[in-house]
Amino acid sequence: MEAAVSLILVFMILGAVFAIHARDLLSAVISCGIVGYGLVICFLLLKAPDLAIVQIVVETISLVLMVAVVLDSTRQEPFTLPDKQGYVNIATAVLTAGVILYFLNLATGSMDAFGEGSLRMAEHYINGAAAKTGSANLVTGVVFDFRGYDTLGEATVLVTAVLGVITILRIRGKK
Repeated sequence: MEAAVSLILVFMILGAVFAIHARDLLSAVISCGIVGYGLVICFLLLKAPDLAIVQIVVETISLVLMVAVVLDSTRQEPFTLPDKQGYVNIATAVLTAGVILYFLNLATGSMDAFGEGSLRMAEHYINGAAAKTGSANLVTGVVFDFRGYDTLGEATVLVTAVLGVITILRIRGKK
């Protein structure tokens, strides 16, 4: 599985690099889609289907909007050689990437090995959730008892979004 995830990550990096250097904006947008859908596949391989579902919805909506904007505007970006400010921007980007990679290396050095988990936070839920919630399903007990307000907030956001979409569609339908 690690080989498959690594191969997909290589394709995602290639898609991102192509998106940066593409002269046609539609090709750049599609390359960004490759990165997003590659992430969906990685989530599925890492057994996180809930994240994969959210990512595929967000990626599809983003891709459709970006394609619509590109098709409504000019598709070609004029090519010019970078001036002095362009080289400063490139140097700043390389320096920023180096700093980010340095801190990423520091952060990942303290993590558990891939596939091994620690129970620092989850141990409290796993050992006492069934007795404290009275639920036979551990996930349901955690979501609705321990994280009830969070779940209520998420449900409120979803209902508000649905009501907003319905309101906009009704206004458009009356015209």
